[in-house]
Amino acid sequence: MERTEPTFRDETEVTVCAGHGGDGCISFYREKFIMHGGPDGGDGGDGGSVILVPDAHENSLFRLARSRRIEAQNGAPGHTKNCSGRAGEDVRVQVPLGTQVFDAQHGNLLADLDQEGREMVVAAGGRGGRGNARFATSTNQTPVEAQEGTPGEVRRLRLELKLMADIGIVGLPNAGKSTLLRRLTSARPRVGDYPFTTLHPSLGVLPAAGYGRALVLADIPGLIEGAAQGRGLGYRFLRHVERTRLLLHLVDCSAGSEDPVAAFRTVRVEIAAYAPELAQRPMLVAATKVEDAEAEARAADLERALGGESGGRVLKISAVTGTGIADLIGALFRAAGGSGPGKGQEDPPAMRQKA
Repeated sequence: MERTEPTFRDETEVTVCAGHGGDGCISFYREKFIMHGGPDGGDGGDGGSVILVPDAHENSLFRLARSRRIEAQNGAPGHTKNCSGRAGEDVRVQVPLGTQVFDAQHGNLLADLDQEGREMVVAAGGRGGRGNARFATSTNQTPVEAQEGTPGEVRRLRLELKLMADIGIVGLPNAGKSTLLRRLTSARPRVGDYPFTTLHPSLGVLPAAGYGRALVLADIPGLIEGAAQGRGLGYRFLRHVERTRLLLHLVDCSAGSEDPVAAFRTVRVEIAAYAPELAQRPMLVAATKVEDAEAEARAADLERALGGESGGRVLKISAVTGTGIADLIGALFRAAGGSGPGKGQEDPPAMRQKA
């Protein structure tokens, strides 16, 4: 069976090399009947810089991870007749919105590219050298010196991606996260009736449909017990929900699944172990795969168990049949700060997790 290379990367290291400045030119003006003209050596061109540009249409560092080394163009040397050399072209590298830039050698954070338009020069091009025309003085009218261009910066960078999303979808493996994302958005993550179908985060956009604005949803691989000690796949992706305003916690309530209350608490513990502040993020809980009487009863048990500590109700949904999806959409928009098209059924208050 042919193995396919993963197309998602949320961290990589890359060497960026700015262009060398062009050397200044040593030249003297020569023309018919003018044998000893003055100096006319032009300046060298500046070297190109390497610039990181956050782009909302990018969602992975995969392409950059394959480059490993990015080089900008050198500046051209100066020319005769006081003509400066051409400047080297800058290299503008698109990176996903939410990319953090670290110095790989020292480990310090250089920038957090969390806003479109917030570009960063990560390697500045070298300055072009001055031609000999620049060195002419009243006492030295025929200078035979010029400057060499300076080298461009070379840096080793570590890039880490934290996805920018309004809502983070969390839960155990096979809780129905990817299926729900496909139902709500145009995203097409892999789905299947086995754990770890999702191997990397997926983003989807929930259309506004009468609400204030569209919402971006992030689905990460499922968490399992012991994730804080490195078990499973989901723990290393929790950083992708750190920036979200709301967590949507999905709990599988279908017959034969793990006890819903135990499943809910497992994920809570792992999130708190990863980041206590993330554990305090507003949260909605949805019982998934509620498609028969037994699932209804298990969802009701979950709601009773959580009501005492949170005061919020549990949304009962099925991404396959569409049950409860309209209520869920309204709850997401209101809890995430959007405005609804009108007053209707009261939405569940967003619960706050307690570690």
